[in-house]
Amino acid sequence: MTDDPFVAHRSLLFTVAYELLGSAADAEDTVQDTWLRWDGIGADGRGEVVDPRAYLVRIVSRQALNRLRTLGRRKEDYVGEWLPEPLMTAPDVAEDIELAESVSIAMLTVLETLTPTERAVFVLREVFDLPFDEIAAATGKSAAAVRQIAHRARSHVAARRPRVEVDRAEQRRAVDRFLAALRTGDLQGLMDTLAPDAVLIADGGGVVAAVRQPVVGAKKIVNLLGGFARVAPTAVVEPILLNGAPGARVLLDGAIDTVIGFAFEDGRISRVFAVRNPDKLHRLTEETPLSR
Repeated sequence: MTDDPFVAHRSLLFTVAYELLGSAADAEDTVQDTWLRWDGIGADGRGEVVDPRAYLVRIVSRQALNRLRTLGRRKEDYVGEWLPEPLMTAPDVAEDIELAESVSIAMLTVLETLTPTERAVFVLREVFDLPFDEIAAATGKSAAAVRQIAHRARSHVAARRPRVEVDRAEQRRAVDRFLAALRTGDLQGLMDTLAPDAVLIADGGGVVAAVRQPVVGAKKIVNLLGGFARVAPTAVVEPILLNGAPGARVLLDGAIDTVIGFAFEDGRISRVFAVRNPDKLHRLTEETPLSR
């Protein structure tokens, strides 16, 4: 066990940054910036820090918030729909229901609708249960303002968050049926797995082909995906744990071509998130540790 608090809490720091940014690459850069600031205070300064975990979370949150504001301007020029960068995760993430929900593709997509400060306050309070005074220090707001922001962000998210089923076995069965139907071109099988008002969102980033607007309705989704088995007969479609929930990756000629995440409602798939932008497919061959 290391005595260095930064190393001990690195997984937590990455998780905080990832939930604030929705990008593993930007989260890694933010964690590196946090290390530079931690290292910069010197051994004597680090020794005087009473609560290293809180101190490091405050630093990474502040750095992520600054980066989030810059990313917002970058996303304005993004081609098509923007989805978070997906992560292959270990079973322990799925077992932590609150953590799994907070890092799900569906939740990260909802968090995109918040302002940067609202997102930071919501994540730090609702996911990591930080006291209001610590969140105030991380965001540069007063504790009173943070309380108001937290209330507003909580209401905003509650109105938009998907209804998540806790039963992972049922989710896995729905995904298995979806993937089996996708592999074989079973149109009725695909239809049966989808909620009637299901939505498919694809992210190609303008780099690879992808629908640029959400596809709404099970019939339209089936029409879009129904020819997959015919168009890509050699594709390998395999299930993985994606952001703490059942997902899938599609391999063409041994390379990851698409990653698919899902949201569920009443035993059916209500959202299909297809990430195809190659810049977002780098962390899908090994598990990324996440923690609270």
